[in-house]
Amino acid sequence: MNLFQALLASTIVSLISFVGVLTLLIKEKFLHKILLILVAFSAGSLIGDAFLHLIPERLEQGGDFANVFFWVIVGFTFFFILERYLHWRHCHDEHCQVHTFSYVSLFGDAAHNFIDGLIIGGSFFINPALGWITTLTILTHEIPQELGDFGILLYGGLSKAKALLFNFLSALTAVAGTLLGFVFAAYSEPFTGLLLPFTAGGFFYIAASDLIPELHEVKDKKQSLLTMLTFILGLAFMYGLTFLG
Repeated sequence: MNLFQALLASTIVSLISFVGVLTLLIKEKFLHKILLILVAFSAGSLIGDAFLHLIPERLEQGGDFANVFFWVIVGFTFFFILERYLHWRHCHDEHCQVHTFSYVSLFGDAAHNFIDGLIIGGSFFINPALGWITTLTILTHEIPQELGDFGILLYGGLSKAKALLFNFLSALTAVAGTLLGFVFAAYSEPFTGLLLPFTAGGFFYIAASDLIPELHEVKDKKQSLLTMLTFILGLAFMYGLTFLG
């Protein structure tokens, strides 16, 4: 039953790839404002999930304090290396070679989604409630990412149909990752022991290194205040979810 829920959750995450089609229906200025709000909420929810759910869950399982935070650091470092050398997130440089980057972005995004799947599978094996909380957290950063990724693929020369198809195929690696993560968790106790703090480190990296710097670029005072409040709302949302666990 837990495996079914895990596969359902990763399928939902994969289907989020189709949210990119909304970029064709929304005016660019309005879309930019929505993205900033989503980024702010995502940053708050990622940090909240890391420190309110994943790390406490591992410590409650009897994990050694120093060892748990060692794997938090490992997770943080791994995601730094992944972003630095694979460029799996957005291309922020207008002068980059977008045609090449489109395919590099797809490869990196597939790796990223596969890791998300591992996290979902392992979380559901440990606790279904934790699995759904983790899935919600992943969704909060998947939505703004998929909106941006779809725009990058179009800008890189792909047709709308190909951009949707390739983005969806890339997202499906989450399902494979979920199955593998669940199997690893079932047959390898050390895997479950390191997965939660490793994930916490990755979530913290994404929020602190990718998302929050984007919020610092906001110049308008009202919009800046709105993004700060939305960030706090993301933290509060994760705190509220602690009562479901």
